Amino acid sequence: MQAENFSLWMLGIQQDMEHTLAALLPDAAHAPRALHGAMRYSTLEGGKRVRPLLVYAAGELTGASEKNLARIAAAVELIHVYSLIHDDMPCMDDDVLRRGKATCHIAFDEATALLSGDALQTLAFDLLSQPMDGISPATQLAMVQTLARASGHAGMAGGQAIDLASVGQALSLPELEYMHLMKTGALIRASVMLGALAGTPLATDERATLDHFAKCMGLAFQVVDDVLDVDADSQALGKTAGKDAANDKPTYVSLMGLARAREFASELSSDAYTALEPFAEKAARLRQLGSYIVERSF
Repeated sequence: MQAENFSLWMLGIQQDMEHTLAALLPDAAHAPRALHGAMRYSTLEGGKRVRPLLVYAAGELTGASEKNLARIAAAVELIHVYSLIHDDMPCMDDDVLRRGKATCHIAFDEATALLSGDALQTLAFDLLSQPMDGISPATQLAMVQTLARASGHAGMAGGQAIDLASVGQALSLPELEYMHLMKTGALIRASVMLGALAGTPLATDERATLDHFAKCMGLAFQVVDDVLDVDADSQALGKTAGKDAANDKPTYVSLMGLARAREFASELSSDAYTALEPFAEKAARLRQLGSYIVERSF
């Protein structure tokens, strides 16, 4: 019954997020049409919306309003999509498949893909900076800062730079973790903290505990991604399988082997669940979502 309840909750948020994003994105009928079309093409009708789900789950813990969570989750998802567009371009990972369809630069062109990523990034901060009922300007400023730091040189962009520079190199486990705490983990941690910030303020120790959960889940998410890159096919993944090995990129699987990588993901999730114990039932959705992240097959 709990699994069914979680599935319905997840599906409901995924559907609501699709509607929210469709309403917030510019109309493709308005100039510049190619840019607007590319933004909508890359954002809509695809993806598991894991980061928006984390925003909602953390917001449920602090009693945040769904109206505010929808806008915050949309901002986070736009940052994520922008990063995917840029990561897939020939100057980076040079991929042709994303979310089960042609990547943005293939469906449109490289210049349009670059600009659509730029536009999605700035739209995210536009959305996050607009007034939200019940959220103080100081808290909103903290939200903008949280997302900016997770997206920039000390977060996602920095992690991608390390990733590109590490092709063909054998990284140690601490080096690999450092890279993924930035590249993948920073935005996942920001998703949790942004959702929590939208509700009743947490004590300093509670924020630290919640951030530890998010840190562990961010790493677990990447470990599972590395496993699936080896263990699943392109149709299931919605992106090119085996790409990391083909590009000689360091991964958790290349470092520790497939079986040990699976065990490591399980250990990280156990650590994450332990961190949530002080929140008891208020953190139920975060626990369920953590299980989904670690046990997913695509």
